[in-house]
Amino acid sequence: MNSHVSRRTFLAGAGAAGAVVAAPFVSGTAIASNSTAATIIYNGRVFTGRRKDSVQSAVAIDAAGQIIATGTWASVVRHKGRSTQLIDAQGGTVMAGLQDGHCHPMYAGLRSLSPSLDDAVLTVPQLQDILTSLLQASIDKEPDGWLVVESWNPVGLLPDGTVADKKYLDTLATSRPIALRGSDGHNTWVNSRALQIAGVDSNTPDPVGGIIVRDGGEPTGLLKDSAQDLVTQFIPGPTWDEMLNSFEWAFDQLAAGGVTSLLDAWVEPWQLGAYAELSAADRFPQRITPALLISAGRAADPQAALEWAQRKAKHYAGIPRLNFGSVKIFMDGVIEYPAQTAALLKPYLVDGQPGDNYGELYVDGTTLGAMTTAFDGAGWQVHAHAIGDAAVRAALDGYEIAINHNGQRGNRHTIAHLQLVHPHDYPRFAKLDVIPDMQLQWATRNVWTMEALLPYIGPERHARMYPARSLLDAGAALAGGSDWPVDPLYPWNQVQSAIDRFGLYGEGSPLNPDQGISRVQSLRMHSSGTAYQLHQEDSTGTLEAGKQADLVILDRDITTCDVSEIHEASPQLTMVGGLAVFDASTAKGKATARRSELLAKSAAVTGAGRLSHGALGSELGRHSGCPCTSGSHR
Repeated sequence: MNSHVSRRTFLAGAGAAGAVVAAPFVSGTAIASNSTAATIIYNGRVFTGRRKDSVQSAVAIDAAGQIIATGTWASVVRHKGRSTQLIDAQGGTVMAGLQDGHCHPMYAGLRSLSPSLDDAVLTVPQLQDILTSLLQASIDKEPDGWLVVESWNPVGLLPDGTVADKKYLDTLATSRPIALRGSDGHNTWVNSRALQIAGVDSNTPDPVGGIIVRDGGEPTGLLKDSAQDLVTQFIPGPTWDEMLNSFEWAFDQLAAGGVTSLLDAWVEPWQLGAYAELSAADRFPQRITPALLISAGRAADPQAALEWAQRKAKHYAGIPRLNFGSVKIFMDGVIEYPAQTAALLKPYLVDGQPGDNYGELYVDGTTLGAMTTAFDGAGWQVHAHAIGDAAVRAALDGYEIAINHNGQRGNRHTIAHLQLVHPHDYPRFAKLDVIPDMQLQWATRNVWTMEALLPYIGPERHARMYPARSLLDAGAALAGGSDWPVDPLYPWNQVQSAIDRFGLYGEGSPLNPDQGISRVQSLRMHSSGTAYQLHQEDSTGTLEAGKQADLVILDRDITTCDVSEIHEASPQLTMVGGLAVFDASTAKGKATARRSELLAKSAAVTGAGRLSHGALGSELGRHSGCPCTSGSHR
């Protein structure tokens, strides 16, 4: 991680580059100085991301990891010295590294420690068979050891309309507590033993921001949002070393995908300690903005919340590549059946008619406004989870309150997800300089957007889901993210899905294709657009002289290939500050890339459009109903 790319197998010798013919792209050159380059990448389609001279063929990087020139080979070669390392991009795209504006790398790492259902669509008997095999494989944990299974599909029980209930788990031949964690992060399904251990019964009140699903007053075993904590707090965790190793694995996966910067969109104090320890051992390569989680309860006392965040930032200040200044808050839950906790302006439908459920607004606009006013005044950015149109409006109202009080301070408050936005609110993003951070890998036609949604929101709202084009046309500055591990980490599929609204996981036809954006717009959204969200646009996000050499080399030219092939792009080299943090030519790089490819592509097998349980084999270390006893976690 700390060496330049001199060990790469495809490096050309210093004399070889003299024979390279300059590609006839654009003749302009951006030069920072007359410095000698430590590295020159040539023979590529260098997508600079600039509005002028956006495609070049070579880029020069100095020993400090800064770009000193982009242009044709003929214009960049003047920076070649005797020790300059030359990298032949072999015609592939060279561009700024992708930046993930909303993901959860540590939780992705933790999920890798437990067996996974990988979002499979299953009948109850099929699910019971898989759980039985997992119980038998860990029989030594009888009678009290927890069985925790990750990536359960909350909308994937067959036949359609089957709802998770403890009775299906209670019939298994075990006395052990069982917890199935929903891949959406908003649902956990447990058996009666787990409820008993947690002391959850008919007298237990719903916690703030959560729901204990009940039948005649009796808990059914389905817990939503903060109600999950009532049980999961009793699940034993892995060792600290196991956790740190899983976190390093997650950052390696991001680097293999070409991700060089990210916002960790749910950070609690213990995670800051993990970041400090990982940094001291040089075990994460990306530039990371930790968004400290502000609970609904903490948000009610804005000054105390601000002082808490400032104390954490001060205590952990100085960690290289960790950039404080953002907090995260949940405005609502998720829209898909059976959760239906996203806050809507009009109610969910029942048998085609409006019901009485509007979802859950965890924080209203006035409360968010007071909290944002405090953080905004201190120079902090607020990052809000809002999926339903009522939650989006409440977030915009809160941000507007802060701006009216403080004036426009350029903190670029953000709203993530934006599954439904009322058209009246489209222009407010640009007016308030609020960043829409969208996860457009979700914007495809599959069970999550059809069976789990259309009957419950109706065709009018369904036709304007994930309104990327409408927001862009209204002047908003789009940013992008994966929400990994809620969805698979497949960054180039995000880029494609934003364009064709189909991607790898689409079924039938594109979803609301009129909301697709152009190829260049998608590339910028996922690089310079997110850099703007993260306040890094002066140093990253484009390949320009004077900026950091945070970049990726792909195995193909995604600026000209058919859009349907963009998801197949494979990073060959990822750099952060001119240092190779992923190299596909090394043994580790090959193994990491292979695992990433299989995990992502296997998602196409299931109708849910997410990871298929049956498609994952032992090569991945995540198993299809076979022995897996790596433990559980909180």
